Amino acid sequence: MNIAIEIYKILQKEYSKAKIALEYKNAIQLLVATILSAQCTDARVNIVTKTLFKKYKTVQDFAQADLKIFEQEIRSTGFYHNKAKNIINAAKIILEKFNGKVPDTMEGLISLPGVARKTANIVLSNAFGKVEGIAVDTHVKRLSYRIGLSDNVEPEKIEQDLMKSLPKEIWFKISYLLIEHGRKICTAKKPLCDRCVIEKKCKKRIKSV
Repeated sequence: MNIAIEIYKILQKEYSKAKIALEYKNAIQLLVATILSAQCTDARVNIVTKTLFKKYKTVQDFAQADLKIFEQEIRSTGFYHNKAKNIINAAKIILEKFNGKVPDTMEGLISLPGVARKTANIVLSNAFGKVEGIAVDTHVKRLSYRIGLSDNVEPEKIEQDLMKSLPKEIWFKISYLLIEHGRKICTAKKPLCDRCVIEKKCKKRIKSV
């Protein structure tokens, strides 16, 4: 058994209920929430979308949003100028090119503004049940390098390393296990190594990524 699978099994036992923290009811809500989550906590995004999703219910609603008003509605998530522009433009493209339905392919999703592989993986797996890769967010990026699951620091290369070392049926869950462990124990500034269930398997790379 390779080290990645060993770590997965330990974390799976520790965080058996780990799942996506973003709150959503359909694919467009998940797409919007995931775009908003860049450089922002999921908890903050959920506070913003609780109100946002009452006003904007469909792809068309987002496509027709007033940019300046929308910017202020999502302001607290940070980088709101780019996020607002990307969400509105993505909704317009979904209407024009995808018949108003959020695309359910990697190719279709990454063609949208503001959507890279991380966002596409999250939407594909959670909204459509399609697992084509591994979502590498800030926690997954940090832990993969720190623990020693990857020698790379670029999300795309980390994803490829994880995909090579883990069977496909694990790809979906590994992200949420690492995220949970990153939030509770293996934090960015001061990891709680004395409370870590995988401490003996960790390379303990101090460098922050």
